[in-house]
Amino acid sequence: MIYRHCSAPPRAYTQFSHDIIRHPRLSSDAVRLLTWQLSLPQGARESLSRTAERANIGACAFTRAKRQLKDEGFVHERRVQGPGGHWVTQQLISNVPLSPAEAAKLLARMPVTPPQQVAPSPRNPAAGERTGRLTDGLPYGDTYGNTRNRPPKPPEDAPDAPAPAEAPEAAHASPAPEAPQAQVDREDREDGRPDPPTPHLEEARTLAASYRDLDPALRTIPRPMDAELTDLTARWLAAGHPPAAIRAHILRNLPDGDTRVHRPGGLLRYLLTEVPPVPPAPASPPPRNAPPHTPQEHPGVSTRLATLRECEGDHVQATLFRPTGEEPLCPACTARTTTVPM
Repeated sequence: MIYRHCSAPPRAYTQFSHDIIRHPRLSSDAVRLLTWQLSLPQGARESLSRTAERANIGACAFTRAKRQLKDEGFVHERRVQGPGGHWVTQQLISNVPLSPAEAAKLLARMPVTPPQQVAPSPRNPAAGERTGRLTDGLPYGDTYGNTRNRPPKPPEDAPDAPAPAEAPEAAHASPAPEAPQAQVDREDREDGRPDPPTPHLEEARTLAASYRDLDPALRTIPRPMDAELTDLTARWLAAGHPPAAIRAHILRNLPDGDTRVHRPGGLLRYLLTEVPPVPPAPASPPPRNAPPHTPQEHPGVSTRLATLRECEGDHVQATLFRPTGEEPLCPACTARTTTVPM
């Protein structure tokens, strides 16, 4: 059994309708937000978000409570443009549900006051004095070691020799343009690569031109890279690799069919830069009817396995047996072949 005792407050109280406190579609956060707003003084302009912050209502709960109050007609809001072009959001909170037309009439009576413009605060100056911008300058330190195309250093112990006088025609003449092949050779010498072997140069040039036909992903190799790929291919040929082995090496290291090759020339340069040693030729297999090997012929095989032989009969997997002579079949296969079918 529940008993209730209420004492009338002497001051600071607000009368609310039972329809607000017992509303079936308003949550506790929505009821608290509405009653808090209705308890404010008449001239107060506190927003709903500020009320939710003071009432310790979270962001998600505030959004849900505000949506419930707008659906039931207790809260209405609109955006209007005031003097000076400023947009203002007006919110109307009522203790009874209002229709949109009734709320629009009440909001039309309210003055539109733009928010006060706050002057920017003075900025604190940055630490230190003002300096000029560094433009067209060189980086700090000695960059001689990181420069690729650097001129040769003069010997320190050599005396300063006077420069030879040039003819007037030679002084004003422009240098002759360098051929593309000469430029590539000069860059290779600067990179420290050895010159390609001359005997394999023609074969390497033909082989490098055929790389575009190996795979559709290699059709877009740039033509200016033919000289570089020719030099790399010539080193493989000089090391003893046949052309078929070079093509197989490239096809084996290409990505899958679904992977797109964006720079096929760079991929071939990466695959051909390192020249592996030529693999030894595989040993010829022994004849099928050769006598069983002795343990001395296979030093890495145990004595028990060296005397066995693989049966040449019909088996699911390889079957070893120890022969007594030169028979190629195991005892089980020999018994099947000698048995006369009924």
